[in-house]
Amino acid sequence: MGTILQAKNVCKQYEGNEVLKSISLSIEDGEFVAIMGQSGSGKSTLLYNFSGMDTATSGHVFFQGREITALSEEEISCLRLEKMGFIFQSANLLKNLSIRDNIIFPGFLLGKASPRELNNQGEILMKRMGIFEIANHDIKKVSGGQLQRAAICRALINNPIIIFCDEPTGALNLAATKEVMELFNKINREGTAVMLVTHDARVAARADRIIYLEDGEKKAELRLGKYQDEDSLPREKNMIEWLQGMGF
Repeated sequence: MGTILQAKNVCKQYEGNEVLKSISLSIEDGEFVAIMGQSGSGKSTLLYNFSGMDTATSGHVFFQGREITALSEEEISCLRLEKMGFIFQSANLLKNLSIRDNIIFPGFLLGKASPRELNNQGEILMKRMGIFEIANHDIKKVSGGQLQRAAICRALINNPIIIFCDEPTGALNLAATKEVMELFNKINREGTAVMLVTHDARVAARADRIIYLEDGEKKAELRLGKYQDEDSLPREKNMIEWLQGMGF
């Protein structure tokens, strides 16, 4: 297992306000990392800067040994499209496209597969995520959980090495959250790394490791190991006690 993402002394300032303060951490191939902290602690900013969606004020971020903080915007965009997947609280699907077309659209942008190959890959992903029956539906005619499943398919269409998730279950009910997190664990067990921002302790309990931020600084981390199944009460109890010690 090698390091796929490494950040060294990353700082981010907005209008003189230091949102991230010299953060260093790494993510290993196939690892599932959750980022937690109080509101305003810098969780989403960390995700955006580590994935190249935003540019750090100072410090360095390396992806597979390549310094993305030194790349042009076009180079970073190509790297994100080919090597990374993104999932947010809102599915952010295009209103004028069907579920199927939303899913395969990033594949057309990448341009490395034929339309036939993309359609086949899209069908495989939709069947895997349990939404094949809504492939041709308008995005306004499906549930929030189905939309988020479609967003996961879209994030995986180009076979990324890592997916970045910003509160992906924040708008879902308990049942849909459980379903989506089962999918994330399945994806991760199959080899895709996951970096996930969340305020939900039950969601974070699915990760291998939790990073806790406080006022833009990495305060602590907890290693949980691979999530196996729902019979994880000792795991959750240990994690909740740890979070309470952080003042969460």
